[in-house]
Amino acid sequence: MVRVTNPFNGQPVADVSQAGEFEAEHAVVSTAGAAPVMGALPSHQRYRMLQEIAAGLARRRDEFAATITAEAGKPVVDAKREVNRAIQTFIIAAEEAKRIPGEVIPLDWTPNTDSHLGMLRRFPIGPILGITPFNFPLNLVAHKVAPALAAGNPILIKPAPQTPLTALLLGEVALEAGVPSGGLNVVPCDNAQAERFVTDPRFKLLSFTGSAAVGWMLKAKCGKKKVTLELGGNAGVIVEPDADLELAAQRCAAGGFGYAGQTCISVQRIFAHQAIADLFTTKLLMHVARLRAGDPTDETTTIGPLIDATAAQRVEGWIGEAVAQGATVLLGGKRTGSVVEATVLTNVKPEMKVSCQEVFGPVVTVTRYRQLDEAVAALNQSAYGLQAGVFTQDVNKIFHAFRHLEVGAVLANEIPTFRADHMPYGGVKDSGLGREGIRAAIEDMTEPRVLVLNLKDPTGA
Repeated sequence: MVRVTNPFNGQPVADVSQAGEFEAEHAVVSTAGAAPVMGALPSHQRYRMLQEIAAGLARRRDEFAATITAEAGKPVVDAKREVNRAIQTFIIAAEEAKRIPGEVIPLDWTPNTDSHLGMLRRFPIGPILGITPFNFPLNLVAHKVAPALAAGNPILIKPAPQTPLTALLLGEVALEAGVPSGGLNVVPCDNAQAERFVTDPRFKLLSFTGSAAVGWMLKAKCGKKKVTLELGGNAGVIVEPDADLELAAQRCAAGGFGYAGQTCISVQRIFAHQAIADLFTTKLLMHVARLRAGDPTDETTTIGPLIDATAAQRVEGWIGEAVAQGATVLLGGKRTGSVVEATVLTNVKPEMKVSCQEVFGPVVTVTRYRQLDEAVAALNQSAYGLQAGVFTQDVNKIFHAFRHLEVGAVLANEIPTFRADHMPYGGVKDSGLGREGIRAAIEDMTEPRVLVLNLKDPTGA
């Protein structure tokens, strides 16, 4: 039994049973046993099932939002937004369930193949293991469950230990929506049991979202199964002299401090051209100063608590370490319990933890540069490469950044914290392997199979 605790006030939210070896084995058998049933579902039935899950989420929207706020400490406005996104994720998956593509392949390119024709279809890969993080306890679970069901695969979800309640609620909704027995299992368990899942050959794919260290460690244990990893980042933004500085400052404030910076595409490193650095920084500080920190149940709160006191102490320590190494605090820098103030730093060196590692807290750095190539090189000077933003009115600069930034996505006149739930999403380097986004995930969750036809003229034709 593990206690789920409210990150803001430390009060107990619920006690959740952990699966032991017996329960875990039963869940794996159930998931594997559902593969033939799930694979046989026609697309119209998968469509209807996913639409019913979306409708169930909509009916229980307030319950889901309150649960997310209680166990994750996410400000309630952001929690409601997450529920709305999850609804859309299932609706998108329902549509994609009807249009998993195939291909007709002409094979008569060489002599002696005149009568041959190929057809390609995608088939369900089989049982999937999904391991999910605490920061989006509904929508990041949805990004594994929805494409798995759309493709006709059963899936077992191991939720984050801090936030299992939201995933368990989603399991209830899925059952009510008619997901076949074993089609979705939600299994809270300890890390040792999770590793046993990872090495179990009955799972054909591991879809993991979490830290880089854990993700690459699990990949090494996976054996022959397919692996997709959505890992961390220290997202960078470049602000050119011709940018709309008000837009850039407003969006960077939102992207750096929403949910206390606890997203892998949170704005962390801002590179501002020296010609506009002072003006941009002033505008940024004005926007950040308006953000309210505190009780996540208050609809005016933007910056709630970090997931626990240990995380808050770590972020406070990194800020202090940066200051000791020469960084300057322009705003914030203090901690009260599990809440860290919105913090803006300058005079930051690339080797400081607040720059080269993932802060996962409400900390943004501002660094000056002289030429665009200098900013691109500085942004690329990272072990991570998830998403990046560039603010400029020059389309040539946008395409230069698109060609040269080592990331999974470049956002023009937008922050790297932006994500549409149907777009391919993922990174390079230590930021991961493969792509999420419903259609991209379906490709990983299916196997292409080719049928070759040797066609002859019918007798008597």
